Amino acid sequence: MLVSEIAEREQAPRKFLELILLDLKRHGLVFSQRGKQGGYALAKAPSEITIGEVIRILDGPLAPLPCASLTGYRRCLDCDDEEICPVRAVMRRVRDAMAEIVDNTTIADATAAAAAEDGVIAGLVTGEDLIPG
Repeated sequence: MLVSEIAEREQAPRKFLELILLDLKRHGLVFSQRGKQGGYALAKAPSEITIGEVIRILDGPLAPLPCASLTGYRRCLDCDDEEICPVRAVMRRVRDAMAEIVDNTTIADATAAAAAEDGVIAGLVTGEDLIPG
C-alpha cells in the first residue's frame, strides 16, 4: 500500500505520515527499502513492539506532568514540596496506570482487535507487505 493511500484513507497529510515513519525508522521499529518494490515494514515482530514504545517515540513521556515522569522528570516551579504534593501523587498514579496498559499491549495485540474491524490495517501494521514510499 502506498504511503499516499494510507494518508488519504486516514485523512492525514502525507508529509506528516512520512515524518512519523522516519521517527519510527530512527528508533529501529521500521525499515525502508528503496526501489520499485520499496516502502516501509516493521523491523521487529509486532509482538515485540509495545504501544508504550511507540507513544514515547512519537509523543515523549507518558506522564501528564513533568514532575510525575520517570523519563522526562522536571521539578514544578510552583511546588514547595513535591514529596507531599497531592497533584504529583495523583499524576504518578495516572502515569503508572497508563504505563501498565500501554507497556503490556503490543502492536500484535492491538492489530488483533483491529483485524475484526479492518483487515487492511491489521495486514499493514504486521509488516506482511511493504508500504511503498
